Amino acid sequence: MVEECADAVFDTVPLVMRAIRAEMRSHRAPDLSVPQFRALLYVSRHAGASLSDVADHIGLTLPSTSKLVDRLVGRELVTRTNAPHDRRRMTLRITPTGQAVLDAAAQATQARLMEQMAALSADECAVVTEAMRLLHRVFAPGAGDEPRAR
Repeated sequence: MVEECADAVFDTVPLVMRAIRAEMRSHRAPDLSVPQFRALLYVSRHAGASLSDVADHIGLTLPSTSKLVDRLVGRELVTRTNAPHDRRRMTLRITPTGQAVLDAAAQATQARLMEQMAALSADECAVVTEAMRLLHRVFAPGAGDEPRAR
């Protein structure tokens, strides 16, 4: 039973994530590149991230990531400050403008997911919702974490 469950998660989660990522990217600001959008998402989820953290996440070199972050800072989507304990380390934070860009893409993606999920019955939606709660409990970083409210 556990093996069948793990197989189902292994087969299905990548499909769902691919659909969500594609939808989010399709709703990004037209003048924001995919790597910039990915960096913005990362900084949003990891306040105080370093340039190295972002470079590792998006798979670019430090100089390329630095230029990418320069553009995000120039557009006032991200702030970059020296870390108080290590002036050689820069910390990145999303700005309210940057968060608004992400929120708009997330809202459009959520609307699209709702359209797709409308093909399910109310009972099926309840099963999916409960399954997601269970998966969240298993994979959430902290015990007892609840999914974020929308």
